[in-house]
Amino acid sequence: MNYDAAFKNIDDTLWKDAGCGSELDYIEQTSWILFLKYLDDLEKENKAAAELSNKTYAPILSNEFSWETWAAPKKADGSLDYNAAKNGDDLKDFVNTELFPYLKSFKSVANDANTLEYKIGQIFSELSNKLQSGYSLREVINKVNELQFLSNEEKHELSSLYEDKIKNMGNAGRNGGEYYTPRPLIQAITQVVNPVIGDKVYDGAVGSAGFLCEAYSHILNSKELTATEFQQLQTSTLYGKEKKSLAYVIGTMNMILHGIEAPNILHGNTLGENIADIQEKDRIDVVLANPPFGGKERAEVQQNFPVATSETAYLFLQHFIKMLKVGGRCGIVIKNTFLSNPDSASILLRKQLIEECNLHSILILPKGVFTGTPIETVVLFFEKGLPTKNIWYYMLNTERKITAKRNPLNQKHMSEFVKIFNTREITTNSWIVDVADINNNTFSLDFGNPNIFEEIDDRRPQEIINEIEVI
Repeated sequence: MNYDAAFKNIDDTLWKDAGCGSELDYIEQTSWILFLKYLDDLEKENKAAAELSNKTYAPILSNEFSWETWAAPKKADGSLDYNAAKNGDDLKDFVNTELFPYLKSFKSVANDANTLEYKIGQIFSELSNKLQSGYSLREVINKVNELQFLSNEEKHELSSLYEDKIKNMGNAGRNGGEYYTPRPLIQAITQVVNPVIGDKVYDGAVGSAGFLCEAYSHILNSKELTATEFQQLQTSTLYGKEKKSLAYVIGTMNMILHGIEAPNILHGNTLGENIADIQEKDRIDVVLANPPFGGKERAEVQQNFPVATSETAYLFLQHFIKMLKVGGRCGIVIKNTFLSNPDSASILLRKQLIEECNLHSILILPKGVFTGTPIETVVLFFEKGLPTKNIWYYMLNTERKITAKRNPLNQKHMSEFVKIFNTREITTNSWIVDVADINNNTFSLDFGNPNIFEEIDDRRPQEIINEIEVI
């Protein structure tokens, strides 16, 4: 079927409903309905697998709350039974007063926070049905019911369309943009940091989980995984935490659509934890993240960190360094002002990076990479445990200005960077700075491209006038 058309039809229905006023509402409402359809298809898969093994399967949801009972009852021929399907106020009342409370209750009865049952309770504790018309809700349910999650191809197409919805949410502005990091940038960062099976990969500012989804795909396609390795990838490789409710739900759904059945994403404020409490057993191998920049944290949160600062990204940077094992690798997006800011927090953090980590590479990104903000950014790549000897800089230059709509960042833009990252070649766009050249007082990392020379026009005014007249 045409999944793209189905998603557009769903958005059209949501747009007409008085309870949904933005792209944020569209993706929130699509997410919970998609999740329940996914859960129904997963239950079918698990039941079929159990029957093949001559085992009894106990469904997660009780019969009255299963998708095929309330959302898509079927006739004997397998078609939708419109007469038996709830509609209008009956449907809306059932969803609001019975279905959602039932699904929320899973959070308190689940045995383990890493189980799918707990995720169900967590997701529906963060959501509410915003559709005001039960007839609009029925239309959306019917369209979602046409989607299938049974094959890898179907899941891949659905995950791509869901990514597009996240992107549209970011392009719509407001606070949606903070959830979306351009996929080509995520792919490039993940490719060069290169998480492998056996690594624990972490994003403490998970957003829409783009980095964790890409890490999953990168590891999955890196080699032929054994059954044990695939189970390890599913259950004990990818970890995240997210403060905001909508982002938590979107991130969880995004990972599910990419093939991770019970994502290890926790809902809570990463920065609310004192980093002094992080123990060796908590540490991880790889950090991939784009923490929110420009945010401000309260004084009591700042007390959890050795370098007190209200800048959210600086607190996350301290958290990530603490979370890494010795030899752990990190790729983190941060404002380019971090390279040269004269405030004490910036200086202390740059000093820590240089002395405690091998800050081996810095990617300088052009304006326009992130939707809705003029902020310029860089990506820091470092390994924990050894001091920095030299830093390879790469300035991403594009022929046309990067804009979200007319010339968005793409894989071609990132190709040279990825190609020469490991060899650290010197090109017109890249150069190396020795640690001895870094100022021991400011620890400024702001070193311009020495390969770019500005031509000095030393002509006299009359010479310029004469040339113009000739033209």
